[in-house]
Amino acid sequence: MTPDSSPSSVDDPLFESGHRIFANKDLLKIGHVPEADRIVGRDEEISKLAKRLNGAVHGYSPENVMIYGKTGTGKSLVSKHVCQRAQNAAQDGVEIGTAYIDCAEDNTETQAISSLAAKLNDESSTGISVPHTGLSTSKYYKLLWKTLDAQFDSVIIILDEIDLMNDDSVLMKLSRAEEAGKIDCSVGVIAISNKIQYVDNVNERVKSSFQHKELFFKPYDANQLREIMFNREDAFQDDVLSEDVIPLSAAFAAQEHGDARKAIDILRHAGEVAYEAGAEQVTEEHVRQAQQHAEKDRFRELVNGAPTQAKAALLALTELSVNSNDDAFLTSRVYDQYERICNHLDMDILSVRRFRDILKEQAFLGVVEIEKINKGSAGGIHLQNRLIEDPQVVRETILEDSRMQDWTRE
Repeated sequence: MTPDSSPSSVDDPLFESGHRIFANKDLLKIGHVPEADRIVGRDEEISKLAKRLNGAVHGYSPENVMIYGKTGTGKSLVSKHVCQRAQNAAQDGVEIGTAYIDCAEDNTETQAISSLAAKLNDESSTGISVPHTGLSTSKYYKLLWKTLDAQFDSVIIILDEIDLMNDDSVLMKLSRAEEAGKIDCSVGVIAISNKIQYVDNVNERVKSSFQHKELFFKPYDANQLREIMFNREDAFQDDVLSEDVIPLSAAFAAQEHGDARKAIDILRHAGEVAYEAGAEQVTEEHVRQAQQHAEKDRFRELVNGAPTQAKAALLALTELSVNSNDDAFLTSRVYDQYERICNHLDMDILSVRRFRDILKEQAFLGVVEIEKINKGSAGGIHLQNRLIEDPQVVRETILEDSRMQDWTRE
């Protein structure tokens, strides 16, 4: 059909001609990478990461980087932003490839490598076809090496939530590829984790190959969160946001360890709540409703992405909380309950020390609160553990995992 013969649009009362609340909702997407002037409070981190990746701009090896920080501190955003700028700044004749892998989705070595090969491959240029499934891991590696050498001088690969990978050998193989003679192209890896102890648990051979530098992202403060949201205010129609919406959204997110992702999530949800209610303006009440919704979503995301052993530890604390008038429990008591759960589910039982580490990781993520109790010179110092979320909600979320559903309260 030619443009001249195409039918003209017809007003239909079933559909709105323009959105009443949102002007550009894409600005509020979690994966959206904004322009440099919209990125708040991360100038130092951007500069440090750029220095580590500077080699790629000149066609030689970028350094490997391990980035730590809580959810919503800008780790993925800054990594993608710096990679984009490195591509744009590449010297004449230097080709830089970049790829982002979410290890929560591609959590096996084969999935990660096949996704990398597919994302980095331009079949029209290389003549290489990368099937989504059906090949062995080693064949996907060979396709990846061919793809990289056919197109790039340097490649920067982002492995987000690397702690959710089933096998850490992907770090070793990527970081050693050039040294091992697999490729002529230089490869740098940015590995991102919420868990500050991730590298401590990595195989020694992997540590030796990875040879990484570390960056730590601090949580945003309330002022930075407000600025982040004011920088995305044009996601909404003019005069739609009442003056207290952004400050209140920032205050809620600041309570949760400065989580910018949560702040943006609340703002987007508030707009959706207002729209569904038929309101002409987003108000404080819409923000409060959105905060409750976002909190449940955030918690479900954290728990659903947790390893099985972490879920067992949380289930132990949950069962004690549900079946007791107390809301805080000594680690030794939680561990006893954990042992019962593992025996019932035929799971390996971790040592007390490793169990404590898991609880600390969950405290770092904001799922558990840990308090030191001093029982005097005779009793010593003990740790008490408390769930931050409603125990019934925690239990329901954990039991959504098929591996945990065999558990029944004794």
